Amino acid sequence: MTAKPDTNSLTTFVLAGGCFWCLDAAYRVLRGVVHVVSGYTGGHVDNPSYDLVCTDTTDHAEAVSITFDPSMIPTQVILDVFFTIHDPTQLNKQGKDEGRQYRSAMFYADDEQRQLFESAKKGAAEIWGEGIVTEIGPLEKFWDAEDYHQDFFTKNPERGSCVTVIAPKVQKVRQQYLPYIQPL
Repeated sequence: MTAKPDTNSLTTFVLAGGCFWCLDAAYRVLRGVVHVVSGYTGGHVDNPSYDLVCTDTTDHAEAVSITFDPSMIPTQVILDVFFTIHDPTQLNKQGKDEGRQYRSAMFYADDEQRQLFESAKKGAAEIWGEGIVTEIGPLEKFWDAEDYHQDFFTKNPERGSCVTVIAPKVQKVRQQYLPYIQPL
């Protein structure tokens, strides 16, 4: 049985790296991650819907809010996973998904997070090269996505995109971050 996290020590990051289904699924397998919510942020429309965000007129990104206990999983692992499961050199797209909603972005809640994100981006350049386009900006408002987007991979394991896109990313996280994987 895993220990319950101390809610006073929890940290929340809001990250965008393509379709939020991939990020959501990858972070849910990590020990110490206590809450993952898919949603929208970074745009100029209040309470956007998925259909509206897909019009590419809101400037919102599909993002996830990841709440974790840094005493159970290091902050750096959360950030390393982010740069592992998406290609931060692709501008406003990931694979076949294209548009600003699929951009690579990190939304900070305070100056400490901004500094962490900038450092992680510099570290990722050692792997990806100097072409990283990940945006770093302030978190203004995070809007939860519709219920059917939450934990999408678990609810739809046989769907084509889950089998061909999400499952390989989750497997990559399981292999590369084995010490931090939750028991099945």
